[in-house]
Amino acid sequence: MAIIGFPLLLIPLAICNIVVFLMPGLAFEAPLATLRLPSGVSWALTVSDVLLSLGILLLLLEVIKGARPGAKYVTDHLLSLLVFAGAAAEFGLLPQFGTSTFFMLALLALVDFLAGIALRNRPRPRAARAEPAPPAQMPQLHDEPAIDPAPKPAIPAAASIAEAVLLDRPEPVAVTPAPTSPDSSPRIQSPGLQPDDGSNPSSDPPR
Repeated sequence: MAIIGFPLLLIPLAICNIVVFLMPGLAFEAPLATLRLPSGVSWALTVSDVLLSLGILLLLLEVIKGARPGAKYVTDHLLSLLVFAGAAAEFGLLPQFGTSTFFMLALLALVDFLAGIALRNRPRPRAARAEPAPPAQMPQLHDEPAIDPAPKPAIPAAASIAEAVLLDRPEPVAVTPAPTSPDSSPRIQSPGLQPDDGSNPSSDPPR
């Protein structure tokens, strides 16, 4: 995370300063290697070509770094501005840096600064607000028809029942016994068991 605020274009500019101050005998146009192309042409790779190629690649990384979310815009802009200001001052004030190679590197530093401003001012994509879900419809409850309870049979009160019993009770009827004649006596079917009325005395002595 410490490399986030480090200006990457400072690397090729630092290499130029090392070459100018520490290697005064090395020119930027000195060939480092010679490559044979398929067309048959020999291409000499110089120090200037290496520095410019490195600067272009680092500029690409700077743009990618500035486009990522959560980047340190203020720190990156300030450092990019300082790098460009230092490169422009060396190009205009020091005769050793008055070359096309150093001018191109200073121009890359300016592009880095302007690209950071453009990325900073671009409209941010706004997160779409999630629409609230429609409220769930409650099931409609149909009122059931009220059912009247069956009428209860009328139960007469106990007092009314007692009064009805007293009122319906039959009155006692006086029964007069039939007059009985003294001569009449109950007759028994067996002739030998008829009661003796005194008219026919028995001849059998009592036992």
